[in-house]
Amino acid sequence: MTKATQTAVAIFFYSAVLVALYTGVLPSSTKIQQEIIPYVPFWSLVAFGAYALGTLGYDLVSFNDKPEKYRELLTQIDEAKAFYKVKGLDLD
Repeated sequence: MTKATQTAVAIFFYSAVLVALYTGVLPSSTKIQQEIIPYVPFWSLVAFGAYALGTLGYDLVSFNDKPEKYRELLTQIDEAKAFYKVKGLDLD
């Protein structure tokens, strides 16, 4: 199973449970159904955003810990400089 398939299945399962709770198919107290369930999608979005920003920040901080990616990036920068130098743009 690919990562995309796993993600799609997880989103489908989460959505199905949320709709079942929201519509009352899965029994829950009225307080939970009226005061908590309507805000779950918003908090899920906030949690996903926090996770995405945290992952991005960690990857930026640990970028130097990946020497092969660092060398690849330097090579791409040199290629871009050479490309633009041929086009007449001096980047130095």
